[in-house]
Amino acid sequence: MESDLAIARAVPLRPLPELAARFGIPVESLIPYGHTRAKLRIDAQPAKPRAQRARYVLVTAITPTPAGEGKTVHTIGLSLALNRIGQKAVCTIRQPSMGPVFGIKGGAAGGGQSQVVPMEDFNLHLTGDFHAVAAANNLLAAAIDTSILLDNPLGIVPETVRWKRVLDVNDRALREIEIGLGGPKNGVPRKTGFEITPASEVMAILGLAKDLKDLRARLGRIVVAERADGSEVTAEDLECAGAMAALLGEAIHPTIMQTTEATLAFVHTGPFANIAHGNSSVIGDQVAARFFDYVVTEAGFAADMGAEKFFDIKCRTSGMSPDCAVVVATVRALKVHSGRFEVKQGKPMPPELSQENLDALAEGCANLEAQIANVRAFGVPVIVAVNRFHTDTEREIALVRERALEAGATEACLSEVFSRGGEGGRELAEAVHRAAHSGKAQFKPIYELSESLSAKVERLATRIYGADGVDFSESAQADIARLEKQGHGKLPICVAKSQYSLSHDATKKGRPRGYRFPVRELRLSAGAGFVVVFAGDIMTMPGLGKNPGYRRVDVDEQGLVKGLF
Repeated sequence: MESDLAIARAVPLRPLPELAARFGIPVESLIPYGHTRAKLRIDAQPAKPRAQRARYVLVTAITPTPAGEGKTVHTIGLSLALNRIGQKAVCTIRQPSMGPVFGIKGGAAGGGQSQVVPMEDFNLHLTGDFHAVAAANNLLAAAIDTSILLDNPLGIVPETVRWKRVLDVNDRALREIEIGLGGPKNGVPRKTGFEITPASEVMAILGLAKDLKDLRARLGRIVVAERADGSEVTAEDLECAGAMAALLGEAIHPTIMQTTEATLAFVHTGPFANIAHGNSSVIGDQVAARFFDYVVTEAGFAADMGAEKFFDIKCRTSGMSPDCAVVVATVRALKVHSGRFEVKQGKPMPPELSQENLDALAEGCANLEAQIANVRAFGVPVIVAVNRFHTDTEREIALVRERALEAGATEACLSEVFSRGGEGGRELAEAVHRAAHSGKAQFKPIYELSESLSAKVERLATRIYGADGVDFSESAQADIARLEKQGHGKLPICVAKSQYSLSHDATKKGRPRGYRFPVRELRLSAGAGFVVVFAGDIMTMPGLGKNPGYRRVDVDEQGLVKGLF
């Protein structure tokens, strides 16, 4: 099969205004960014109100492995397939971070015949939203250090400053740094660090804000440090929130692009459900719901990560309720979850993964069963999409479908959206259509906001991750006491942990049992409206490996990008 880039370049691109008009989007609501992308104003309205509400479908997956699952491919592919069966559907997906694009993972425009195009535009800068987020974040960082240096009128205790600078590059050397060196004119020396741009609270605010007024208010609520009496210093106190909102003035509008089958995709806000909430924007979903029968959205990583945050954080904020969810799985990834194969990111797959092995597959299906249970815990019907590879045997596919149904999936469908586009997802689309109109969704978050922070963590650890309980470090216990005393105990939580396991430990495959979940720290994201809980050794600034993706990226004599994947 041709490369993703070759397939994407072979697609004849349609004028975006023409596609937008076909789906009832007024051309005057578009803010053009060249010929291949545009911003859609958040106040865009259809000519006539919809007779029925849009159906809301989440796409999630089993725990990721280097063998691949195909979640973004299915978010895009399902929207294509729904259009094929006569439903007006759109996908709402996240803009990729250039950290993974130039690292090991590569791009995130889908793949094969189910892509957003042009994929090089999608993966490189897009409309500059990430740069706007970084600029707003780093302006606040500069304001903090300037205020401390110039007479410190707000009484900020430098040691309590928690706000870090951000950069959208995997750069481990910036995780721990010291600033303000070189004399008194350069600032007050203190230790700090960098995070990757998607981990910024500003990105979370952009993703969870309902409109410009809400965005501005959330930016003002960002807590950056404390005074000697323990009172909090905010971005509003620094008189910086207004300028930050101005920097995000265009970024608040979702970007629209086209797919390989001339449908639309909404692209907005950032990835990384292991260290952030990892969902596309509330605004993007709400605007899409005004124009389409189906909004198919994606949550980062697996059901214990992005999907849990979609349910417990994003849906609480948006007020939108999912009608069903799709859990994507592959035969070879489930085999990896048996723990029998040594598989490493960026390395060739072991040839044994391509051979029929029902025993290994049966063991690995425990992970699929856990993720089905995780989605069902929120009262949402589950359809499993078995993402077919050419090496899968009929007996292997039958086993996965059987185990999925036994675990409580309403249907388990063979999917070939990668190789056949929307036509390869007809079975899946029909199943989603039945589930979304069945009225069986009884959505409810897994915890109540009135519960204590520790109780919320315990509930996720035991019900979603499968732990026996939680071990809070002394520092984490102090964080909980401080946050609850300051009145933040009723916020939802955003757990930062390994994405490669249901547990905190990436080496624990399948469905880990009999372990304790370690929490080392809690941090407030008051503007975003949640508390971040750090488990294990998770970091907020990734690093590059020995064979990073940037080595393969170049431009040819015509200036065309090559080497993206």
